[in-house]
Amino acid sequence: MTQTFGARSTTEDVLSGVSLKGKRVLVTGVSAGLGVETARALAAHGAQVVGAARNLTKAKHATKQVRADAERGGGTFELIALDLADLTSVRACADQLNATGLPFDLVIANAGVMATPFSHTKDGFETQFGTNHLGHFVLVNQIAGLMRPGARLVNVSSAGHRFADVDLKDPNFEHTPYDPFIAYGRSKTANILFAVAFDARHRTRGVRATAVHPGGIMTELPRYMQAGAIEAMVAGINEQAAAEGKPPFQFKTIPQGAATSVWAGVVAEADAVGGHYSEDCHVSPVIPDDQPLSLVSEGVRAYAVDPVHAEALWAKSEEMVGETFS
Repeated sequence: MTQTFGARSTTEDVLSGVSLKGKRVLVTGVSAGLGVETARALAAHGAQVVGAARNLTKAKHATKQVRADAERGGGTFELIALDLADLTSVRACADQLNATGLPFDLVIANAGVMATPFSHTKDGFETQFGTNHLGHFVLVNQIAGLMRPGARLVNVSSAGHRFADVDLKDPNFEHTPYDPFIAYGRSKTANILFAVAFDARHRTRGVRATAVHPGGIMTELPRYMQAGAIEAMVAGINEQAAAEGKPPFQFKTIPQGAATSVWAGVVAEADAVGGHYSEDCHVSPVIPDDQPLSLVSEGVRAYAVDPVHAEALWAKSEEMVGETFS
């Protein structure tokens, strides 16, 4: 009988009794927060984990416990340089991984930024869309050949995808007033749509893709937000929760936040999560696009899992990065 997990389940809960010996995993964003815990949990259960980070000095310091737990659990951990805001770095990382010829059983696209001031990546893309989506789009597609049958891609998205659908006519806010959370919402919707399209392309060879919302966690991610912004957001969520007769919002711990990525990557049935969006260690219901915005209720917006929309984003992403992926 399959065990049921939920919002308060931790990485150790979902991996209880699971051996990952012989499994090879790539996790991006291992210099803080969810990325560190995700890598630690997987390595502690025997996986060979490659952690990607922009700042290797910071990542080396942040992952001391990862190495210690890997040694105790029979896993391994190594670092590789990756700056998702620079496609030259992204392609260099992919080249380095491809040169080894070593296959992956799981890729967790975890790294990202949130609510940044208006700015651009090195390649001229709006920072959040360029970093959260396009950087991973190029990296994952370039190493797709290393993902062996049975492998999975887990894109870490967010309930923030409900703030906005992607805008394929103006992805860089050249004609639209910039709003940090609209930009974040676009990038998180793109994470889900990318998983939908990748899953459609690779499922026939046994490779699946999914997207997850980790929940609300206090990490470095909100570092660009103004003082008091998080408190104001939580107050708004609680007001909405009270109106709907629901309990107040509770932040998750980092091990609770990383649990859904781990669950979707190695515990859940592939057919259950492939091409879908999950939160709190279960697949989420689809919310009609005309339903009022809510950050209280569970669910994924219909626009974020629309396969036709996913194909349109794929084509636009190829056009933007100047590369075609079969």
